[in-house]
Amino acid sequence: MRRPAVPLIKNGEWAEDHFISVADDAPMPLNGTIVSLPRFQAQRATLLARNSPLGVRLKSAESPEGLGEDVHRLAVIVLEFPVLRDGRAFSWARLLRTRMNYRGEIRAAGAFLYDQIAFALRVGFDAFEVPERFTLAQFNRARSEMSYVYQPSADRRITIRELRAGR
Repeated sequence: MRRPAVPLIKNGEWAEDHFISVADDAPMPLNGTIVSLPRFQAQRATLLARNSPLGVRLKSAESPEGLGEDVHRLAVIVLEFPVLRDGRAFSWARLLRTRMNYRGEIRAAGAFLYDQIAFALRVGFDAFEVPERFTLAQFNRARSEMSYVYQPSADRRITIRELRAGR
């Protein structure tokens, strides 16, 4: 697939973004919308009744726990990295995958670094809104740079300790 207009990488490939991010005061299009957490909370019943793919964009200070059981009705959750020094999105992704058992798309957006891609994949991110100049080769190199891991995570990779124990 060719690089889409809005650079989105999923599963190591360019992906077409089937969602439209909608401002809180904008009218809702027919399908595939991503709304803010405040709009989702204010219009929850109406949005869920539409019966079309729905996503929520969470700012770094907004916990996914605010979605409650509705989390499983969402097709995508976008977690924002507002600045390079704010890594709360890593914690939110892991919480979504391990404690909330979320199986939909978790998308990284904003100010994340090349060096953080492998870690983001480990905690549960599976889609990335990338800058214009970012290439697939860079992404695939970044995701494969960590050959062994020390800590267990949402990706369930075997840790060095488990390898040493012969598991």
